[in-house]
Amino acid sequence: MNDTPPGKRLFVLDTNVLMHDPTALFRFQEHDIYLPMVVLEELDNNKKGHSEVARNARQASRFMDELMSDIATAEIQNGIPLEQNSPLNSAKSPHGCLFFQTRIMDAALPSTLPGSKSDNTILGTALALQQEQPGRSVTLVSKDTNMRIKAAILGIHSEDYRNDQVLEDVELLYRGMQELGGDFWEQHSQTMASWQEEGRTFYRLSGPAVENWYPNEFLSLEGDDNFQAVVRGIEQGEAIIETVRDYHSPGHNVWGINARNREQNFALNILMDQEIDFVTLVGQAGTGKTLLTLAAGLAQTLDQNLYNEVIMTRVTVPVGEDIGFLPGTEEEKMTPWMGALMDNLEVLTQSEHNSEWERAATQELLNKRIKIRSLNFMRGRTFLNKYIIIDEAQNLTSKQMKTLITRAGPGTKVVCLGNIAQIDTPYLTETNSGLTYVVDHFKNWEHSGHITLLRGERSRLADFASEVL
Repeated sequence: MNDTPPGKRLFVLDTNVLMHDPTALFRFQEHDIYLPMVVLEELDNNKKGHSEVARNARQASRFMDELMSDIATAEIQNGIPLEQNSPLNSAKSPHGCLFFQTRIMDAALPSTLPGSKSDNTILGTALALQQEQPGRSVTLVSKDTNMRIKAAILGIHSEDYRNDQVLEDVELLYRGMQELGGDFWEQHSQTMASWQEEGRTFYRLSGPAVENWYPNEFLSLEGDDNFQAVVRGIEQGEAIIETVRDYHSPGHNVWGINARNREQNFALNILMDQEIDFVTLVGQAGTGKTLLTLAAGLAQTLDQNLYNEVIMTRVTVPVGEDIGFLPGTEEEKMTPWMGALMDNLEVLTQSEHNSEWERAATQELLNKRIKIRSLNFMRGRTFLNKYIIIDEAQNLTSKQMKTLITRAGPGTKVVCLGNIAQIDTPYLTETNSGLTYVVDHFKNWEHSGHITLLRGERSRLADFASEVL
């Protein structure tokens, strides 16, 4: 370790980094990794169970076991090359080494930090490495904010684990729509062609704005609410756009629901589009995410028979104190978490003209075609011809999101809903949430669509509270 090339850093990993992303071992390029012994102890303590954290702890241990399979005990203290067993592709393979703590390392921690605590033991190890190798940059990597604060107080350089961040700033997140300038037609009308097919209007055009568009991105003109279109295809500098269906008018409602603003109209267009298999809706509370999604799901399941049933699920992260174990079947256990579903179903099925018997019959029909499922039992399943709604998707990690989306079989549509400003899962932020991850990674796919809903339509009280609280 002393014969280190200049510029090669040493990263001391906290346990929460490996429990958040087991591949973190291979994410530091040419730099070296150091694991204190207490990190292995904490991984061992957290490996039991079926939670995401337990699975990640087991996977991190498997990676380390594979790395050590061909290494003699005497060679461990010299570092284990990470490149030979990296799960990453060759272009991203690391060139550093993994070092384990093989001896007791003493460092002068303040008396207020007892060495028996795991976090403080890691801090002591990092401090000792810093003192032993003064010419080398030693960095503690942790997802724990308090851990990084304590490191800074002790004079240890620390960083958050940012490799899983999708964007530097959440403001850069793809919105799913663009507002075109007032001179748009002047710049793009020279080579424009237009035609109609089955009552739909299409335009083929080219120009400077086209290269910044994405498939199924919505377009509107500044100061002109009458022109609203969606990008249907981009090829060789040319784009084909189609005017959207207007769901504002009562004659074009979806299960009795009309769009109340431009973004809701765009959302209903992608939700009702049979060519779009994956939809993401992001917006603050009261923007209509769940109501629009359920209305579109019921219309396509019960009226058009495109799907066999609607499946709704969400991650069970409580906002307040946990209420403990819940009795009953899988569906009965999930019911308390599905208040949003019940509230919106009440809106969609209520009618002043319906008798009590008609309302009961409608509810019975919906209970047969709408299923509530837990995320815990999704692994290994395949859903055929289903309309799947993943609510509160901002609380999922990118790995959990991949697990859910890959459950979709032929004829299935997946809709992810969430508000990235309300994340309840520890160590998840707006920039590394699973919802942010899929919005960014699916924006170039021709069978996906995304809209950021901007205006609240719940009530004037809810709108005011969202603004000032």
